[in-house]
Amino acid sequence: MLSTKGQVIERLLQGEFVCRTSAEDAWRFLKTPANREQVDDYLATLNRKVAVVGGQSEGEVFFCAYRQLGEDERKVLGQQFRDVCAALTPLIEWLVLVQEAGAQDAPLTEGSALRLNELQSIVEDTPAFREQLARISHYRLFGSTSASVDGQIKQVFKRLCELGYLLRPNPDKQIYLGTGKLDHLYEVIRFIDESESLDLESRAASASQGSLL
Repeated sequence: MLSTKGQVIERLLQGEFVCRTSAEDAWRFLKTPANREQVDDYLATLNRKVAVVGGQSEGEVFFCAYRQLGEDERKVLGQQFRDVCAALTPLIEWLVLVQEAGAQDAPLTEGSALRLNELQSIVEDTPAFREQLARISHYRLFGSTSASVDGQIKQVFKRLCELGYLLRPNPDKQIYLGTGKLDHLYEVIRFIDESESLDLESRAASASQGSLL
């Protein structure tokens, strides 16, 4: 049986984002500087390190990153970055829909609760939201073929769980929590925005007017 340190290392090497919501024990382990140093020392033998994204709730989100970039590492990172960029449009449109439907000032982040049934009711009662959901759910990322709000929204939530952006703590309840991967997504958006002058955040804010990406 793996030790706590071994389990944490395995999670990181599998590409997981360790946050309080998705893996509280591993998160608390990494919050301790001495433990994080031990993990970092081990990862160094694999040209990896513990990287950190600032979370919105309490503390950080931890993930595994390369220490030095050679040609092979650049190829891997390049593919990962292209994958994220390809998913940006459906993900941002979804996050904007959730924020607008819930009349929230802040975007969905790690630890945020999202109730599927409540969101579904609001979408069903609002023609503009129904149109947004239909468009979003039929993106390749989500792959819905349903013509109903019920089928579309459940497929989107299912895919977001599979992709690691949402977590469903209790399978008997339709309550989902945002994970630290959302905070990492926002970091990627900010990076692209700053380096490419894409102004993604402004475009996301005006998505309901059809100006997103």
